[in-house]
Amino acid sequence: MLPPEIPLFPLPQTVLFPSVFLHLHIFEARYRTMVDTALEGDRLIGMVLLQPGFKADYEGCPPVYQIGCAGVITHAERLSDGRFNIALRGIDKFRVMQENPRKTYRMARVEALDEILDDKDRATLRQQRQRLEAVLAATMERAGSEPRFPPAIADEDLVNALAQYLDLDPIERQALLERDGVLSRCQGLIELLQMKLMAAPGAWASSVAH
Repeated sequence: MLPPEIPLFPLPQTVLFPSVFLHLHIFEARYRTMVDTALEGDRLIGMVLLQPGFKADYEGCPPVYQIGCAGVITHAERLSDGRFNIALRGIDKFRVMQENPRKTYRMARVEALDEILDDKDRATLRQQRQRLEAVLAATMERAGSEPRFPPAIADEDLVNALAQYLDLDPIERQALLERDGVLSRCQGLIELLQMKLMAAPGAWASSVAH
């Protein structure tokens, strides 16, 4: 359960997904303060993607996409100059309801967006995972790599990890995050990968293999 208000960390290239780890280097003064405060409290940070055109107001409060993912700091290394290396584990998707301008860093009132799978959805996701793995296997084989998938990883964790780690554009990742649950995200990922293979099979396959 998320608290009603959390700090926001907006980035131009990064989208966090539930149950996936993200490593970050924190160097801006306002976000060093944010991490300091988070470490003294619940260790939560809300990751959000900056909308295009953010550079014109980067030092201020440029627009962000309203759907993000909160992460808990599982590891923090404070460097001698005040910077941080941190590891976040995604926990809950959320919607930004209203930003609070009181602090030097961005705070927002948020609404948690639960992604719950019932037994029927889990059975369907198991079938969709097989389709997803088949598309990835074909991609990697075309690039000359041997496809390997960890069988022990839960279906929903595999979908979220691929959505975060595959070579996708940030806006494509954002669209996957905004999907209505993991089952829909899996279907969207399959469709996206199939489209990329049809458009530029050689180049994209090589990027996946590496």
